[in-house]
Amino acid sequence: MLGLDSVILSRMLTSLTLGFHIIFATIGVGVPVMVSIAEFIGIKKKDPHYTLLARRWTRGFTITVAVGVVTGTAIGLQLSLLWPSFMQIAGNVISLPLFMETFAFFFEAIFLGAYLYTWDRFKNPLFHWLLSIPVIIGSTMSAFFITTVNAFMNTPQGFQLEGRTITAIKPLEAMFNPATPTKVFHVISSSYLTSAAVLATITAIIILAKKGSVYHKKALKLTVISTFIFAVVTAFAGDLSAKFLADHQPEKLAAGEWHFETEKGADLIVFGTLNENNEVEHALRIPNALSFLAHEDFNAEVTGLDETPKDEQPPLWIHYMFDLMVSIGFYLIGMALLYLVFWKVKRWNEHNRLLLIGLALTGPLAMLAIEFGWIFAEVGRQPWILRGYMKVAEGATTSSHVDLMFLLFIAVYAVLAIGCISVLRKMFKNNPAELELEHRYPQVAAAGEEDE
Repeated sequence: MLGLDSVILSRMLTSLTLGFHIIFATIGVGVPVMVSIAEFIGIKKKDPHYTLLARRWTRGFTITVAVGVVTGTAIGLQLSLLWPSFMQIAGNVISLPLFMETFAFFFEAIFLGAYLYTWDRFKNPLFHWLLSIPVIIGSTMSAFFITTVNAFMNTPQGFQLEGRTITAIKPLEAMFNPATPTKVFHVISSSYLTSAAVLATITAIIILAKKGSVYHKKALKLTVISTFIFAVVTAFAGDLSAKFLADHQPEKLAAGEWHFETEKGADLIVFGTLNENNEVEHALRIPNALSFLAHEDFNAEVTGLDETPKDEQPPLWIHYMFDLMVSIGFYLIGMALLYLVFWKVKRWNEHNRLLLIGLALTGPLAMLAIEFGWIFAEVGRQPWILRGYMKVAEGATTSSHVDLMFLLFIAVYAVLAIGCISVLRKMFKNNPAELELEHRYPQVAAAGEEDE
């Protein structure tokens, strides 16, 4: 129907599913942390504003979790339908983390239900807050287990391959492969960062619309401080990831940095374009910076793309994905830091319009950085689906009906997206924070009006 072969269509459908799912997976990992922080501050400061933040964020979180479950299930289905040869070989090895990921989700779901339905049921509110900890553990461990699967695809180990038969399987060795530490660290920290930035965006937009209150100003401060902290941690995780690539996947780093020849004192190339001869033009070169990024030595040797066979080299356009991801990371740190400076300097207004507009962009940009980073990670592994063992073309289905599946899933995801947005809008637009605050904590609401 679409005139494309099954390999291309399988890649397109998998990319569509992962690109859509990663939005909800990221929120699913990060928002429980923000909920827990808000409730803890509310308890310690005896401030109902923060407690209400936790309540409202939790409600929105349950909707995104529901959509995430559907899209996550679709990924499992597509692994078997679209990549049967890959699953025939790798399925026996990755079955442990896939099972543990499901267990982690069930663990999270059980405690999320308990957390949702036990508000105001404990004399000591700390007991209710404690229920948020298993939710964080479950969501984070879910991300951990599924990320180990991706890490395994980049640095496979823990098995022997004899023809098309896999033997001597060591599941734990496969799960804790060389890529696991840096990938897990980067995925989890960036999820926390993106969730904090998304919540900051929502709050900044409300204040920009002149509908903000003391409640929203406190929410903005909490989310922006969290964004700054998680952005710094994510930058550190990204630095470790670059060093991992230099040691274990030098072809991905070389393609991403347009480093064509092995040399010492390698320059870092920022943005730019390539001409027909693969020569870099219009780029910002930072002398010796790539060597330092890769090996913490300005004169260290960095492996070039020339040491990888032509048919095993990743596409060069991943350079733009890497640059965009890093640029957004610096933007997030800069905007959050700027807000903190304005907040600390009493004569400056941290709620001025330009600053709020800048903060309103942090959430969408952070989510784009997640997408760019995922594209860099996955396309940078090309042409391998299981690096060193199986290429993408060898793992894909030969079915002629993938095009129909592709169109069907586009429709499904469109319905899910529209439904999710509609429910969230109705949930919060018809029940603004001020009304809920007045209903639950009338004295606090009255005091807030006087302050305004």
